[in-house]
Formats: sequence, C-alpha cells, structure tokens
Amino acid sequence: MSVSDQLLLLVDPVARRHDGESVRIAKDVLSGGAGVKVCLPEHPGEFARSLARRGSRRPVVVGDDHALLRTVTLLHRERELESTALSLVPVGGEVSLARSLGVPAGTVGAARAVLEGTARRLDLLVDDADGVVLRALRVPHGDGPGPVVTGGGAGWLRSSWARVRGAVVPVPAGAVRVRVEVDGEVLVEPATPVAAVDVGPGGDGECEVVVRWAGAGARAVRARGRTVAVSGAGASGEGFRYRADAVAGGPVRRRTWTCRPKGWTLTLPAGV
Repeated sequence: MSVSDQLLLLVDPVARRHDGESVRIAKDVLSGGAGVKVCLPEHPGEFARSLARRGSRRPVVVGDDHALLRTVTLLHRERELESTALSLVPVGGEVSLARSLGVPAGTVGAARAVLEGTARRLDLLVDDADGVVLRALRVPHGDGPGPVVTGGGAGWLRSSWARVRGAVVPVPAGAVRVRVEVDGEVLVEPATPVAAVDVGPGGDGECEVVVRWAGAGARAVRARGRTVAVSGAGASGEGFRYRADAVAGGPVRRRTWTCRPKGWTLTLPAGV
C-alpha cells in the first residue's frame, strides 16, 4: 500500500453526536480501500494537534461545514494549506458549503470520492486577519450564509468603475453604510446605503463582487479584482459584521480580502 493510500480520518465530535451511523459507514468504506488511522478529537485543541501530527497521511475530515472551515483555517495559519490535499465526508448539521464545492451529499458517495476522486486546486479568499473564505462572503452577515457569487458576462466592471455619489439618505432597516474598494478603486461610498455586499472567488484568480443597493429602486453593481476592502462604522457605529461561509465575523471597521489563486486542494469526484 503506497503512502498516498494512507489516510488520517479526523472525525468531528459534532458528526459523532449527530449521526454516528454515517461515521461508521464512512470508516468502513474508507478502510476497505486504504490504510486508515482514526482520530476522535473531543475539542478544537485536540483536533489541531491531530492534524499537525498527520505525517504523510492524507487528512480526511468527517464533519460539517464548520469542521471543514476549521481544518482549512488551521492549515492556512500553519502555511501548509497549498501543499496539503484535503478530503471531506460531509456528516453533521450544516453541509451546504460542502455541496456547493462539489462534494457528494451521501456518505458512501463522498467516501468513494476520497478513494477514487481527483485532487482539484481551487481559489479562496484570505483576509488581513488570517481568515479564509472558500465560497461566499456577505456584508452585513444577516441570518445565514449569503448566496454564492456567480458572475461573468455583461455587467461586470473591470476598468470602468461605477462610483456612487449623492446626498446622504436614511438607512433602510438591515442596510449598512460602507465603502467598498476593489483593487484600490472605490466602488461604493458610505453615502449610499447598501443591502448587501457579496464576494466570492471567481475561479480565475479574481474576486467577484456584487453590491446591492437598499431601498426603493434598488439595483446592483458588479466588479472583479484581486482585492476587496470594506470599511465603515456599520449600523451600530462599532463596525460592520460579515459572514464568511458558515462563520460570522466582526464587528470590524475595515477588512481586506485577497483572492489566492489555486490556494487549496480538495478531492472531488472525477468530472466535477
């Protein structure tokens, strides 16, 4: 059995509590095709230590979106993300992020993809506080993850930027006043309240940005670039809040996200 067939199975405690039967199935399928070392960490510190001691084994996370994001963040902060191929078997409460990335929803299918799939290099966003975004960033954070930004074609602004100016108007409920800059160019000023700013990796080394205006006659403006900076006091005056994939962040007064082309690797079914 080759080194590439040696797996480190990191089973998130939430997955064990939520669906122990799916965890067992995943272990059985993976053990049938590879050498598997099973780790059952009980808390984040133990999870981090197990991941750090993986040696030459390929890490396979059995857990939900939060477990995936925890793993990616740990590897990024140890500067080992680009050199590590991750695999995921989604088990737990929230797995919409995993599905949007192309990971099979079923336990058996996801485990087989670990054994038979292809390592795909994907873009991600990295912020100036060492946080990561795999699919969707939204300002303000709202009650759940924002929609994945998909774009291209007509409406994208590259060299001709739309600067929104005008008199200060009341802020509708749920809206915020923020400045949005893409590659150093101002896309929207705080004078104009916005309902949402959605950002995601574009798959071509650039961020995709959609700003949706608040109030009557609301419209959206789109842009692309390598970096996106958002600044402002937010509705409370203490800063704005945001949601990066499944994780809420803030309040902060300024945050900058940079697209990292092909910055991480995930094993996906062939053809995805």
